[in-house]
Amino acid sequence: MNTVTEQKPRLTTAAMIASIAGDNQRVTAAPFGKALVELARTRPEIVGMTADLAKYTDLHLFAQAYPERFFQMGMAEQLLMGAAGGMAKEGFTPFATTYAVFGSRRAYDFIHQVICEEHLNVKICCALPGLTTGYGPSHQATEDIAIMRGVPGLTIVDPCDALDIEQAVPKIADHDGPVYMRLLRGNVPLVLDEYDYTFELGKAKLLRDGRDALIVSSGFMTMRALEAAKILAAAGIEIALLHTPTIKPLDEAAILREASRSGRLVVVAENHSVVGGLGEAVATLLMRSGTAATFRQIALPDEFLAAGALPTLHDRYGISAAAVASRIRSWL
Repeated sequence: MNTVTEQKPRLTTAAMIASIAGDNQRVTAAPFGKALVELARTRPEIVGMTADLAKYTDLHLFAQAYPERFFQMGMAEQLLMGAAGGMAKEGFTPFATTYAVFGSRRAYDFIHQVICEEHLNVKICCALPGLTTGYGPSHQATEDIAIMRGVPGLTIVDPCDALDIEQAVPKIADHDGPVYMRLLRGNVPLVLDEYDYTFELGKAKLLRDGRDALIVSSGFMTMRALEAAKILAAAGIEIALLHTPTIKPLDEAAILREASRSGRLVVVAENHSVVGGLGEAVATLLMRSGTAATFRQIALPDEFLAAGALPTLHDRYGISAAAVASRIRSWL
């Protein structure tokens, strides 16, 4: 008897930096860059700054539109943050872009002392958050939220898709104070327009309801959770999903309202280490409020992750849609 084994296409090196969009998924190209260009038309105080990464954070669109308001600081992230703080003191609103590993790890002290202690109006937008690159620990910012959550007065945003980013840009520009936003770049998936969604800084949004489990998620894990919910629905399992794009300040009222409903498993799904991110923030909130809920976490392990193709790594570390659905089903 002959058997035929289905061969998956071999992934090339390009899959290490590929878009997180799935096959045939709707995408928007460079939503951050386009939104910032549009906003800056009527906001002359907005300037763009980067550490040699304009092309790779989509800030090159701003540089092309407003060359006189664009500042290339070279591969010097500490200088970038210090200069952004100086620009803010002069009345400008700097949007400073780099990779999340460099913003959170290399430039932390300058963000803490120069920007946040002075409560300056700097918007730090960092690409490659969590496991969005396969180039290993040097580029995988799996702990950036944990690092930034401890900084007083720093607002933290983790958008899901292109719509989230497009709507978040003017909102964080209007916010008085420093912001750290995780940035999806290039061809970014578009999913939230199907759920009558509007980004509000500091607010979580219930995208779907369900009796069996509640997923509290942020970033692209909201997209994965929505996909997992559809998989589980085919098995008769109803999943509610609370998208939490603002990590700090956390929308405690919305989380407690949904987590307090009896009989539902509460799962936090995040593209971040199990240490110090949204999961621990939600778990702490539930403990402090005395909310009795069965709690589980879907997150990246507390270890240095492997290099490789993103689809393979997402399966390996349990943040693909299929892996999310499988774990929730096993817990139920």
